[in-house]
Amino acid sequence: MEMGIWTPVPHAVHAEPRLDAAVAMIQRAGEGAGADTGLQFAIDLLQEAERLGFTRTLIAERWLGPDLEAWMLAAALAMHTKAMELIVAVHPGIVSPQCTAKMAATLDRMSGGRAAVNIVNGWWQDEFDLFSNGAWLDRSDDRYDRADEFMQVLIRLWTNDGRDFAGRYYQMKNPRLPSTPLTRPYPPIYTASMSPAGKESIARYGDYWFVTPRNLGSTHEDFESVATEIEQEIDKLREAAAKHGRRIRFGVSGHVVCAPTREAAHRRIAELEAYGKRGMLNFIVSRATGNGLVGTPEMIAKRLDHYEAIGCSFTMLHFHPMIEGAQRFAEDVMPLLNRSRAIV
Repeated sequence: MEMGIWTPVPHAVHAEPRLDAAVAMIQRAGEGAGADTGLQFAIDLLQEAERLGFTRTLIAERWLGPDLEAWMLAAALAMHTKAMELIVAVHPGIVSPQCTAKMAATLDRMSGGRAAVNIVNGWWQDEFDLFSNGAWLDRSDDRYDRADEFMQVLIRLWTNDGRDFAGRYYQMKNPRLPSTPLTRPYPPIYTASMSPAGKESIARYGDYWFVTPRNLGSTHEDFESVATEIEQEIDKLREAAAKHGRRIRFGVSGHVVCAPTREAAHRRIAELEAYGKRGMLNFIVSRATGNGLVGTPEMIAKRLDHYEAIGCSFTMLHFHPMIEGAQRFAEDVMPLLNRSRAIV
């Protein structure tokens, strides 16, 4: 199983001192001459993660947050990493697929073929109201239809398909992309949609799917049920993709809470849940334990082995603190992988 790690941006991982300092500085105009502290933290983490054996990172986008913009951050990280795949989150409606196609092709060239995109429909209307120039869609089905068209346009441009496109949300006449990506046939498309419409789009156009349990919170104590649900979802989407002559790879994303004992891990879960009560974005981070990567190193290794056995080939992990947590995971959990398939 290939290991991925989230790039540490304020809205995507648990707060820690270096992130707090970056958030405080970025909100004060004129302060912070020299290297941005948030960028430096991300560089330090990803360089260490590469050394530890992590192979990909997800760079989340939060337009209405004290974050560095995801594409700009990815370009900077490309210059400070060697092998890490850089998966950049994209919100259809805020950024056009045409611009995304060229930005991703550019990043792919700059990074030596390490660019990918993560299609995120978005849920925060305030963010769209400010940054999308009126592109918020109230109905979720409409948002999934737009994301479907978004992926079609990306692929047509990346492959220089040449055909016009006349959709409900996007149109192209005489489409062309002289700045081609390095990766063939094109940079991978990730997504995590769990809606029926979203999963159908993934079956036709996606390459990697983050499988998400329906109940993200407090499911770490019932891992067997979560694993069964995820296995069923994988089987269904694998079958749907096969009808289109396609194959998809599956992965899990979550917060790793590793401790010497199960009781100690659960105490840390309680601390994470308390953190989640501070605000909406904190709450999103605190819910990331639903895939059950909680417990002793042996428990977590066995659960990851089980995920691999049912079809998951990669992870995308959070830790707290991020650098120290990744180091402990590499030292305590990774050597235990592939020794047992038993659910714990």
